Amino acid sequence: MADNPLHQPSSGRLMPGFILSMAMLASFLHVAHAGAEEPALRTQIDRLIAMQTADFDKLAAPVADDAEFLRRVTLDLTGTIPTSTVARAFLADQNPQKREQLVDKLLASPEYARHMQRQFDVALMRRLPQKHVPVAEWEKFLRESFAANKPWDLIVRAILSSDGSDPANRGPARFYLDRDGDPHVITKDVAKLFLGVNFECTQCHDHPQIEDYRQEHYYGVSAFFVRSFVMTDKEKRVVFAEKADGEVTYESVFEIRDKISKGPKSTLPKFIEASAITEPKFNKPEEGYVVKPDDKDKELRPIPRFSRRAKFAEFLASAENRRFCRSSVNRVWALLLGRGLIHPLDLDHAENPPSHPLLLAHLADQFAAHKLDLKWLLKEITLSQTYQRSSRSANAEINPSDATFARALLKPLSPAQFAWTVMQASGEVDAHRIGMGDQATEQALYDKLIGYENRFVQLFGGEPGKPPITFEATADQTLFLSNDPAITFMVKPKSGNTADRLQKLPPDNIPAIAEELFLSTLTRLPTADDVADVQSALAGATGETRTAILYELVWAAISSAEFRFNH
Repeated sequence: MADNPLHQPSSGRLMPGFILSMAMLASFLHVAHAGAEEPALRTQIDRLIAMQTADFDKLAAPVADDAEFLRRVTLDLTGTIPTSTVARAFLADQNPQKREQLVDKLLASPEYARHMQRQFDVALMRRLPQKHVPVAEWEKFLRESFAANKPWDLIVRAILSSDGSDPANRGPARFYLDRDGDPHVITKDVAKLFLGVNFECTQCHDHPQIEDYRQEHYYGVSAFFVRSFVMTDKEKRVVFAEKADGEVTYESVFEIRDKISKGPKSTLPKFIEASAITEPKFNKPEEGYVVKPDDKDKELRPIPRFSRRAKFAEFLASAENRRFCRSSVNRVWALLLGRGLIHPLDLDHAENPPSHPLLLAHLADQFAAHKLDLKWLLKEITLSQTYQRSSRSANAEINPSDATFARALLKPLSPAQFAWTVMQASGEVDAHRIGMGDQATEQALYDKLIGYENRFVQLFGGEPGKPPITFEATADQTLFLSNDPAITFMVKPKSGNTADRLQKLPPDNIPAIAEELFLSTLTRLPTADDVADVQSALAGATGETRTAILYELVWAAISSAEFRFNH
């Protein structure tokens, strides 16, 4: 086998027109930029999106106004909404570079690292219950990696190579250990998360509907983990150890049923369509170990001379692994745009081609060329017109397919986003920030308010290990927003919160009250109708009645459909 088995096409067989598409992309970029400096990726994104759809200019929504963009990008990059002070300043700013400056500021903030930690924690761990590694250590590893802008391949490699034996760095080992080291669970999850492949139907037979997904592919990946097992070492730490021997075997249940099976098959480790890896041969089994297993000492962790799992981490998390880069940029695209170029994310195969194959290929190439820099990729996508389009078409009769990306898609807030957006809109965060003074760091505010986030996740996050895929409001959720003491406590007037700020404004200055209400909760200026509604609600109200109405106005904004979605 070649030293590196990753120079392979990006699916089980070459996609129809793949070679032609690559030639088209090269020609497009050459023609578009001949004699000039190649434009930024953000511009290339827009050109490749428009090129895919006939009459795209007629279908495309206009670029979002400043308020819509501010709310959307702040939610997408930090997991919450801006304060009314930030919103007011941004809307008044006449600097033509203010959107790029905003993105740079958000990406540099500690809130960005925390939000990315949450997003990838759910993606990678599905809110699985804590078993062997404290969740806080795992979260710390993710947060510090994103804060340092550690390249994505190095983050993934750290996760996939960790065994939990280092007491100072057990966080990344949670990926394996809290799955109990189950090779079947791990095989399916790494295929979904890092290769864009759903192996749910291939453990027992070839996929009955997807030709590209075969049982041999499943066991080629599983062979990387067949020698690994969970054990407790001498320091009483649960670790993910590995033997120097052991092979996968498999039979198709269909062949067994039809009595045509020729017996169990085996395969060496390989990445789906790639060649199998080579591994050294030893004359004696004990020669395969740095530390040999001891039948009398069950706490002695064996260490093989050749680790299949280490090779898996090395080969998978690499800029040379086109499938890994392709799956990664598709996930980031879906995170920002609400839908993958390959949709669903884990069904990358020849019969489910990307909506924009040239764009996906170019994103993967550029991501690799920029050393898998996540901040760079996020910045370029968020500054594209494609990302910045309004969620409202210019013509109500125009209803383009979601797959065209001709307008912004509505995205329900995640449970954590919802929690922090409610806390910011109600002024709970502001009240604590004022009360804590110079001590109000992002970490300190998080420590004070994490209980609220946990409550929202418990109610909106689905079963442990099974986060919801689509948005569905339940009766319990509605009741929670209507009368739960946590919501009531946040929304009612107290020093520094939104209702308190509204109450301190001149009672006869209805436009100012409406402006502060809408900027604080919905990150936009009120319309004339909004001002009229506020005026009608407050007409003739004084004292405690007026206070109660102001509280109800804040609650009504937080409970609205406009608030519940990123748009």
